[in-house]
Amino acid sequence: MELIIYLAIGAIAGFAAGLFGVGGGLIIIPILYVVFTQLHYDPAVIMHMAVGTSLATIIVTSMSSVMAHHKRGAVLWSVFKNMAPGLVLGSLLGAGIADLLSGQYLQLIIGTFAIWVAFKMFTGANVKVDQSKQLPSRAMQVLAGGGIGIASAIFGIGGGSLTVPYLNKNGVVMQKAVATSAACGLPIAVAGALGFMWFGYHQHVSVPNAIGYIHIYAFIGISLMSFVTAKVGAKVAHQLSPAMLKKCFSGLLTVVGIYFIYQGIFK
Repeated sequence: MELIIYLAIGAIAGFAAGLFGVGGGLIIIPILYVVFTQLHYDPAVIMHMAVGTSLATIIVTSMSSVMAHHKRGAVLWSVFKNMAPGLVLGSLLGAGIADLLSGQYLQLIIGTFAIWVAFKMFTGANVKVDQSKQLPSRAMQVLAGGGIGIASAIFGIGGGSLTVPYLNKNGVVMQKAVATSAACGLPIAVAGALGFMWFGYHQHVSVPNAIGYIHIYAFIGISLMSFVTAKVGAKVAHQLSPAMLKKCFSGLLTVVGIYFIYQGIFK
């Protein structure tokens, strides 16, 4: 029965990721939080488990996305190479920071981030890129990767909502920014997931079917279904208005953000 629930979450998250053009992390985390709460897991680790498991599932969805973008020649591999060391180190550091935070603080941070993403998505549907701008030096790209990696591990996301604006700001057109961001999501997810496994293991987390802060059944079920339904969501997206889609998703993220902020303050 539990595996069926995780397959259903994967179906929803994958469809939403394909439909709205973003990773499913901010959808997976709140649903897993509710499911883990209903399963009466230790309240002290529920939020960490939701974030860590979300990162692990992004490994699979990111690989799928990168392959599709690479076929179209849209991934800037030189930029990926420059940012990757920072992304890996930042994600490991972010997992360590998340481990030090209480579940309540994690809820407040992720809730605030969800509302920020919702606002940016609602107001910035049409990003105009100044292509005369150049990407900064390799050292600065490594630093940017570090910052994005830290934030992404704490928020349990693949980093698209941070990497894409960074690349846009530095003159990379939207299609290549999205494709390169998808590639950057892989080292974030791998390093972040390993970090959550390591720190959770050393906290002696006693949750069934879990390694550290990664729930294995949830990881398998969500990854399998999201891999399939992301393609369905992408097809549906082409039949709907992009502006309306972004407004709908920003509304959903606002609800998620308010829910977590409420839980963090009053629970």
